[in-house]
Amino acid sequence: MNRSRGFALLAVATAASALMVTPAQAAAKTEVRYGWVGACAKKDYSVPCGPWHLALSGGKDVQLKDAVVYPTAAGGKIDKESSAPISISGDGRFVGYFRASDRTFVVRDMASGSVKVLPGKAAVAPKNVGMLNVDPTFSPDGRRVVMDYYDDDAKLPSLLVDLKTDAVHRIPGNETVQGFSPDGSHLLTTRGTDDNTTELAVYDESGTEVQSRVVPQVVANNAPIGLADDGVTVGLVIVSPQTNGKTRLRTYDLSTDAVSDAVTLRLPKGESPTKLVWNTSGDVTLWTLQSDAEGNTSKAVRRSLNAETGATAVRDSFRIKSGIWTWWLPGD
Repeated sequence: MNRSRGFALLAVATAASALMVTPAQAAAKTEVRYGWVGACAKKDYSVPCGPWHLALSGGKDVQLKDAVVYPTAAGGKIDKESSAPISISGDGRFVGYFRASDRTFVVRDMASGSVKVLPGKAAVAPKNVGMLNVDPTFSPDGRRVVMDYYDDDAKLPSLLVDLKTDAVHRIPGNETVQGFSPDGSHLLTTRGTDDNTTELAVYDESGTEVQSRVVPQVVANNAPIGLADDGVTVGLVIVSPQTNGKTRLRTYDLSTDAVSDAVTLRLPKGESPTKLVWNTSGDVTLWTLQSDAEGNTSKAVRRSLNAETGATAVRDSFRIKSGIWTWWLPGD
């Protein structure tokens, strides 16, 4: 997968009218499974081309023709060999991207069709930071989005935006966003220390730090990780050669520095964990990927996971289109 990091009206009126359905139909038909952009050959390599696409759970593929494909670099030049970022909320309902008409970052509600421009400075790439170095992440329900910036000196603060109230809060720029708790009330970040260790920090919805701790190596060196609603419990996935490649889950308590015993996950051979998200119920959603014989990602699977027993159950699975430039899952 070519992850070139670092919403807008659909193309025609018929596509927009297709989104005007009942709430139940909207939930079934407009939930985004993944977003993707195509690839075109250029000499002996490929470049992104064509509009962004959204593959929906109802089987439909829609185009976001006013979403920026080619990002603007820090100096103002258009980079036609990279793709601009998009983000999809964990529930698949909201999609965020830079709009081609004015280069502002907007959020589209796939169920209602409404489009909202982020407030103030959050809507544009900061000076001296290209679009490619903007990393947006939604809360699972799409109410909040954090705009994480990768500037050279790591001083530019990330912006935590409440899309309901338009409140904007700052997160220190030397931290990397890991994701939200299930209800979106807490944000997990990581940061390096002068002693070459890793510190986890948790912020509440007002941007106030409420937990932080330098963590053990088992926590710092494994991924994916995810934060529970209590704001202190972190789940992490471990795949180790010492356990014959078995996939295991541990939990870590930020308030006590306690690491749980490992629980072996029941996953089919060939599935690699890529994302872990706690649910409000206390269970976990685990995303895994499968690859083809050439090593290209070919399938994504969304599983429910019992954090106490390691039992999993498939909630959704789908093929990833082959021959594309890049793709993004819900929660990316």
